Amino acid sequence: MCEILVTGASGNVGRHVHASLSAAGVPVCGVSRKDADLLDPASLEPLLDRVETVFLVWPEPSAERAAPVIELIAEYARRVVYLSAHAPTPTFHTDVERLIEHSGLGWTFLRATGFAVNTLALADQVRSGVVRGPYGMARRSLIHEKDVAAVATHVLASAGHGGVRYVLSGPEALTQIEQVRILGETVGREVRWEEACAGGAEAVNACGAFVESPETVTNTVRVLTGREPRSFREWARDHADAFR
Repeated sequence: MCEILVTGASGNVGRHVHASLSAAGVPVCGVSRKDADLLDPASLEPLLDRVETVFLVWPEPSAERAAPVIELIAEYARRVVYLSAHAPTPTFHTDVERLIEHSGLGWTFLRATGFAVNTLALADQVRSGVVRGPYGMARRSLIHEKDVAAVATHVLASAGHGGVRYVLSGPEALTQIEQVRILGETVGREVRWEEACAGGAEAVNACGAFVESPETVTNTVRVLTGREPRSFREWARDHADAFR
C-alpha cells in the first residue's frame, strides 16, 4: 500500500521528501514527469489507488488546469500538503490554494519564501566575476530546499497540521549583493554586483518590493523540525561545484 504520493519526486524538494519518508519506513510512492503527466488526470488516476495523502508540487506557473487534477485527488485521498509560496502579491499559488480549500480535502499549505536553489541561474555570471541585475538591495530570506523538504516530511508523517498555512524561510534576509558576495567567497573568487535596469517580468518586479520591505523571516523550520534552518552560506557550500 502507498499511503503518501509525492509529486515532483525527482525535483529539488520532492526527491528529498521521498527519500526521507522512505528511510523512515513510511509507505510512499513518488511520481515525476517521466512517470505521469500531472496535468493529465487520466495518467495520474492509476497512481492514486489507496493513497491517503498527496504532497503536491504544481508543475506550471498557472492554475488554469489545476481544477480537474485537484478534483481527482479529492476522489481518492483524504488530504493534500501543497508546496505553495509566500509572496508580496497573489500568484498562481493563491489560485491553487483556493481550489484545494474548496475541494473537501484536508489541507496544509507550505508557503515558502524564495528558494536558494534559484540562484543557480547566476552560475555563469558568478564564474565571470560580475552579476548584473535589478534591485541589488532587495533582501530575500532564501530557504534551502532541504529545509523545505524536512518540514514537508514532518507534516506528511504526523497529525495536527490540518488547515494550517505555514510560512517557511531561511534564517536571515540578505540583499542580492550579499548573496553574490557569499557565492564568490564560497568558490574563492571575487564577484561583484552590477545594478541593471529592471525588466517587465512579474518575478523581477515582485523582487523590487523587497527593497523597502525585506522578505519575511520565520522560525517555522526550527519549530517543526527541531533544528535551525540552513543559512545561505551553507546552501552555497552544498552547491559550490555548480558555480566553479
